[in-house]
Amino acid sequence: MSPEIEAIVLEDAMLNLDELARSCQVSREWVIAHIHCGLLSGNNPDHTDPTAWTFNSHSLIRVRRILTVERDFDCNPELAGLVADLIEEISILRSHLHVSR
Repeated sequence: MSPEIEAIVLEDAMLNLDELARSCQVSREWVIAHIHCGLLSGNNPDHTDPTAWTFNSHSLIRVRRILTVERDFDCNPELAGLVADLIEEISILRSHLHVSR
């Protein structure tokens, strides 16, 4: 008998602020501060009401990436955001290169 695996397709999942913070093991304040710095985004039509914010799987991956860079290199959020931008750009370029082969 094989164990059942319960999962959600991340591309379709939307997380609220608390769910994003909890899944990345950061505080709500950490997420809010990074949004106000322009390092994170989501479906945030009203930037003044964090309870209405939603985030997709890209936001989840980006938060984890920024957090890892901040912790591993003891750097400020802006530098971690720049590193995340570069990693994402390299990934896009590699996918374009792979498609054109």
